[in-house]
Amino acid sequence: MIAQDTEREAFEAAPRLPSPVPGEGPARRPRRAHRLQLLPYLLLAPAGAFLLLVHFIPMGISLYTSTLRLNQGHVREFLGAPSVGIQNFSYILFDPISPLRTQFLEAARNTVIYTVSVNALALLGGLTAALLITRDFRGRGLARTLLLLPWIVPTYVVGILWGFMWQPDTGIVNHVLHDVLHLPIRPFWLLGPLTMVAIVVPTAWRNFPQMMLMLSAGLAGIPADLYEAAQVDGATSWQRLRYITLPMLRPVMAVVLLFGIISTVYSFNVVFTMFGRGTGYAGDWGDVLPTMIFRNSFGQLNLGVGAAASVMLMLVAVVLVAIWYLSFREDLRAR
Repeated sequence: MIAQDTEREAFEAAPRLPSPVPGEGPARRPRRAHRLQLLPYLLLAPAGAFLLLVHFIPMGISLYTSTLRLNQGHVREFLGAPSVGIQNFSYILFDPISPLRTQFLEAARNTVIYTVSVNALALLGGLTAALLITRDFRGRGLARTLLLLPWIVPTYVVGILWGFMWQPDTGIVNHVLHDVLHLPIRPFWLLGPLTMVAIVVPTAWRNFPQMMLMLSAGLAGIPADLYEAAQVDGATSWQRLRYITLPMLRPVMAVVLLFGIISTVYSFNVVFTMFGRGTGYAGDWGDVLPTMIFRNSFGQLNLGVGAAASVMLMLVAVVLVAIWYLSFREDLRAR
């Protein structure tokens, strides 16, 4: 009895919590949690609307246009143009008498060669420049500024400038090769097999500063202890580069190459402005898919066929990105 009275007195003396106010407490928690769950989607909504407006709606219009006979006689009647299904695609790919079949296949081949060559050369130049500017030497700030200049120059100016530099008689490239290095010939860079070199070099020259910046940021994230331990073990500079720098930079290289592949596949201005001062036809050895699509869509007003070629250009980009993913998926998972 005494123990029961003691427990009762302790219970009555304990402080009482205030009674819940209507509209607060556990009843409101689900609504607050629901609002917190919606917050990320609300923050992403402007970016999603922008992607819808800039990417997905034009992509849908392009797919629809590729199924229309939209040529010179139907340009003013976009909505009333007759539908032809997949005939535009078969006309480009399989029609043996179609002039576009040869153009498309050659342009697709050149686009793949162009994309791979530009990114390989730009990656090599960007890595070399990144290794240079991360060292301590006098004038490093000036060197960084000078190495960034190609990225600042607009692609339209790059095409015109290098077009003059590649001229066989008056261009500075042949002047150096013939008058300085004493080569017996003056190559024709803008005609024949050397056309691919003429468009790859300026594009890689303009793209390598972006890769240099990203790779230099990756180099800054490599612990210095690894280099010190390797140097103590007697590793040479080449061994440190091969077994420490390159493996640690592979995730950064993956991102750099992804951006480079996408931008190079759709590269247009350099080729368009370098050849014919605006005609954009680099010949069989240098014509790429963007310039081929432009000529047929806006030069000949064959918008249906041009839209079909644009869809296939997107498929070429998807294939190249898939190859990139298979090459770097282990590095991306490691991060």
